[in-house]
Amino acid sequence: MDQVSADFARGEFTAIMGPSGSGKSTLMHCLAGLDSATSGAVRIGDTELTNLSDKQMTRLRRDRIGFVFQAFNLVPTLTALENITLPLDIAGRKADQEWLDTVLGRLGLTDRLGHRPSELSGGQQQRVACARALAGKPEIIFGDEPTGNLDSRASEEVLSILRAAVNEFGQTVVIVTHEPHAASFADRVVFLADGRIVSELRDPTAESVLDRMKSLEQA
Repeated sequence: MDQVSADFARGEFTAIMGPSGSGKSTLMHCLAGLDSATSGAVRIGDTELTNLSDKQMTRLRRDRIGFVFQAFNLVPTLTALENITLPLDIAGRKADQEWLDTVLGRLGLTDRLGHRPSELSGGQQQRVACARALAGKPEIIFGDEPTGNLDSRASEEVLSILRAAVNEFGQTVVIVTHEPHAASFADRVVFLADGRIVSELRDPTAESVLDRMKSLEQA
């Protein structure tokens, strides 16, 4: 990261894009408290992440943040449903059953809840990871290529439910993606190059995102 300064508003869906090595994932990992910035500050709401102890950081990530990454990080000995509710179980919280049923239905997981990860396809495992991130209705959801292992129909469902999380529940969503179609679900797109924010785009369409990416490559 090189002098990056950015705000991610509550109730907004942001996509981060840029060429390989531009710093997309590093930025998101710093925002989520997975990596520590060597200088500067990262805040979620009024909470300054750089001041937190390891225990406080763990609690913040568990209670206020949802994650969907390329590596599914599912527990192989647990069923799909047990994986989905694991963060809530650890926190001693009950799922909002109506919301959980909505998530499971929209992601097409209702008939797969008793299956373990080894019994699921890669796309189904990714949907389980998405459901786990959404189940607790966290304040902010981070996704690193959340549709990278999904077919077009499943991708559409994942993106639609991330959009619904913003529109219907006021959650904040930040994803890293290289797909213009995925970015078109966002309210804005932030473009990175060489560790810097070089452009932003509001109300994106797949076409406008592609045009902006081409113009940045030619610059």
